[in-house]
Amino acid sequence: MDDMVTARRVEPQTDFVYCCGAITEVLKFGSCQLHSGHKVLFLILPGNPGVVGFYRTFMQTLHSMFGYRHPVWAVSHAGHCVPPDSMDMVEDASAAEGDVFGLNGQIEHKLAFIRKHVPRETSLVLVGHSIGCYIILEVMKRDPELKVTKAVMLFPTIERMAQTPQGKVMTPVLCHMRYMAYLPLFLLSLLPEGLKTSLIKLVFGGIRSLDHSVVQPTVGLLSGDCAANAMYMGGQEMRTVLERDNTTIRKNLDKLIFYYGATDHWCPVQYYHDIKQDFPHGDFRLCENDFRHAFVLDTGREVAKMVFEWISGDLRT
Repeated sequence: MDDMVTARRVEPQTDFVYCCGAITEVLKFGSCQLHSGHKVLFLILPGNPGVVGFYRTFMQTLHSMFGYRHPVWAVSHAGHCVPPDSMDMVEDASAAEGDVFGLNGQIEHKLAFIRKHVPRETSLVLVGHSIGCYIILEVMKRDPELKVTKAVMLFPTIERMAQTPQGKVMTPVLCHMRYMAYLPLFLLSLLPEGLKTSLIKLVFGGIRSLDHSVVQPTVGLLSGDCAANAMYMGGQEMRTVLERDNTTIRKNLDKLIFYYGATDHWCPVQYYHDIKQDFPHGDFRLCENDFRHAFVLDTGREVAKMVFEWISGDLRT
């Protein structure tokens, strides 16, 4: 009987909503509606592609480590999910007008989601991954009244993205050649689901400890529109994420935890040493476990356990 209760506790709910006029997927562990009695919400802001299904194992582990006391939600980037049959990618023309699929639009999208779905008195633990960390800093900057207890920055791409080893490769692709990828993406989208799944498993075949829960969300990316929206956002990242926002970091230093990869081609170790030198009293950590930038592929559980250890003391009442 206890096992059945636990199973129900950790079974997530997936909601599709329109936010800023664009389709948005929300993955929820724990309470699906918040009210004033909810003191803390963990909110995951993903990397790019902003597919919440990638974070399922990470979220499930985090939810259980905290004894199922705090809801753990992840909100997708606008347009980075396949709409259900009853919904379209955009609700109306407002999405296009606000450039919701661009980087600034995605930041406003997260602010709008929080304002609509999270009571102002609820304390937030924000967990960002990659460009999600940049979005967190912007959210905190644009709405300084938000009750952010902690913000955990995992493999943060918050500065000089185009100058990183991976950025030098991807900037020409994302900024100048992405339209060339649209035809292959369209052709891939026409393949039967089973064949798409087999292709994804083949691509991931070299990952020895692959978390198989990421396969189906990756298949969803092959719908065409999702990948195109992700590439469009990526191109803006290369042009926009330039200088580190030291002012916002300084204002919120006591709330921020940064975790840098030791072999992260999106965020070189030098960036870790630079920020640590600029903020000697900040909480900056360098990975000692050789985790990849895309940690959700194989170490979501391990990273969640680390996050629990870092912040559990701050949430004791």
